[in-house]
Formats: sequence, structure tokens, C-alpha cells
Amino acid sequence: MFKKALIAVGGNSLIRAGERGTIEEQLNNANRTAKSIALMIKNNWHVVITHGNGPQAGAALLRSERASGEVYTHTLDMCVATTQSEIGYILHRALEKQLKLIDVKRIVTTIPTMVAVSPDDPAFRKPTKPIGPFYTQEVAEQKQMTLGWKIVEDSSRGYRRVVASPEPISVLQLDIIKQIIELDTVVIALGGGGIPVIIKEDGDIEGSEAVIDKDRSSALLASQLGVDAFIISTDTDKVYLNYKKPNQLGLDKISISELQQYYDEGHFPAGSMGPKIESVIRFIRNGGKHAIITSYEFLTDALDGKAGTHIYA
Repeated sequence: MFKKALIAVGGNSLIRAGERGTIEEQLNNANRTAKSIALMIKNNWHVVITHGNGPQAGAALLRSERASGEVYTHTLDMCVATTQSEIGYILHRALEKQLKLIDVKRIVTTIPTMVAVSPDDPAFRKPTKPIGPFYTQEVAEQKQMTLGWKIVEDSSRGYRRVVASPEPISVLQLDIIKQIIELDTVVIALGGGGIPVIIKEDGDIEGSEAVIDKDRSSALLASQLGVDAFIISTDTDKVYLNYKKPNQLGLDKISISELQQYYDEGHFPAGSMGPKIESVIRFIRNGGKHAIITSYEFLTDALDGKAGTHIYA
């Protein structure tokens, strides 16, 4: 009997702290994550993999900017599109290798995925999502004036561009993802939260200069697919209260109401665990039954109930 799971893998899991982010490094890191996912597939799970793209999209923007005098530049939606293929290719290679090592035959495919957002989303009026490199004040002001960028200051590192992070409304490739899962194929989709697009009144699709939170869009897709488990792979083995403090407390099994209470009390910062907690809350409240937050090293144990944080209705 097959069960369905959606696993959201962080973009930073492919580029670790202190690494340059070479393709070799990303492939090595992808193989570690893929090893755990391959074992899961061997244990009769149908798997959809989504992933972040923060470091990769930042690199794509930097390449586009620095080569602007020689070649055409990329808009932000195009950077998301290209990194979907780039990271999908890396994960694809890693998964096929790990599946072969344990003698499991599965087709792996990557689906470029668009996500509709609303042009009236308040996020467009107040951009908050940092992207790309840091600039000096002089360069930042020049880009703000010539390109119309919204720039914010990071007191310790310089100035940085911020863009809108609107709410995901619908996953445009939902039907084909559903069909491919039923063919017992491993699906890599929704990279970087999905390519942000606006559907115009005449039905045309228009790219948007925005980024969509990967965990929010993954929660939406997980709900629409009706998965048995929504898994967020992060850099800690479980969710902690008072993280890295003397009174740190790990959460093993928790109800959505308890988790909401801790969230409201401010235990989960917006820049780290906050979006992940918010996303699993959304998933459960939209009819989901089981969510797990853990790191790839503990994925197998987490599926056996021996590790990770398990969230239920």
C-alpha cells in the first residue's frame, strides 16, 4: 500500500555554511539528502520533492547583473525558473544514484512549476524579502534611482534589495503533478516556492518580480495533493522552544492548537523557524493529518515515529 508525502528541502541544504556553493559541493550535499529519500521510496512512499533556491537565485541575479553589459539580463521570475531546472537537475542525479545503490527502480522527473499570486497582494506595497548581494550605500542608492529597487540597510553588512513575497494562490501545474505521481514517478516540483506569475483578465500569464515562500507554497501543494505526510527538511533534528538557550526544550509530538500557542508567544522567529511553523499550521488547518519537521539525517527515524517533531490536528 503506497502512501504519499511531500518533502520540502531547503535551498541552503545544498550549500552549507562556509561553502562556496560549487556544483560538486551541491551534488555531494544533494546525495546525502537523496539517500534518506531513496530509503523512504523503498518503503512504499510516493514522493513529491519541493526545494528552496535562496543561494542559487542570489547567484543567478548576481551573474545577470555583472554580465549586463554583454548579454541580456534576467528578471526575478526568470531567475526562479532557471534555478528550478538547475536544482532539479542536481536532485535528479542524486536521487537516481541513491535509488540505484539500493536497487530501487523509479523514474525521476522535474516539473517547472508556476504559482499564481494576486497583483493586489499587500506584499507588493511593502517588499520585505531580501535577495541578491550586499551593496555599499553609494551603489545601493544608484540602483534604487536607476532601477527602482527597494533597498534596506543591514547594519552590519551593507545594503540589500528587498522584493515582495506574496501569498501563493494556486499551483498551475497541479493536475500534471497529480497524474505523474500516480505513475509511480518521483516528482521534483515547485522549486524556490514556484515561479511567481499573475493571471491577467484575458487569461494571459505574466511573470512577477517577487519570490514566494517555499514552505507556504509547499503547504498549499501538499494540501491540494492530499498527502499523508507533509515533511519539512531543515537543519535541526526537531523543533525547539528557547532554541540554543540553557532551557531549550525539544518538541516531539504536538497538537496544532499547542503549536499555535507557542507561535503566538513568539517562540519561532520570522527569519528561521517561523515560516515553517506557519506552513504546517496552514497544512493541518486545510485538512492535512500529519506534518513532520526534521533534518534529512533523521528522516527514516522520523517516519518511524522515533525522531523529529510531529504535528497533528
